Amino acid sequence: QVQLVESGGDLAQPGDSLRLSCVASGFTFSSNAVAWFRQVPGKERDGISCLSSNNMPYYVPSVEGRFRISRDKDKNTVFLEMNSLKIEDAAVYYCAAGEVITTRCLVSRSEYDYWGQGIQVTVSS
Repeated sequence: QVQLVESGGDLAQPGDSLRLSCVASGFTFSSNAVAWFRQVPGKERDGISCLSSNNMPYYVPSVEGRFRISRDKDKNTVFLEMNSLKIEDAAVYYCAAGEVITTRCLVSRSEYDYWGQGIQVTVSS
């Protein structure tokens, strides 16, 4: 059984940094596409970043230059480093992993087979 568990969510102020982690069990992150999504109440779950099988990242414009996705194969963990946080970054964040092996990842929900339960990130002054 595949399980993804996020951690690192917290209350932050604008300009702060947080690092989210996603640990997998029953699944190996080493060569599959992985991604982070976020969702605010009443809106769709949107992809914000992904990492291809050959570790090429993609970021949506709203987070590019501030967020960084990475993976640690030894720890079977995917990270999302979030810097210069803005109030509009507040959301529930989800990690996702796909069975697909690809050199060009997509931030489309249909690409991912496994999901974490989500973790709250609050940004408030």
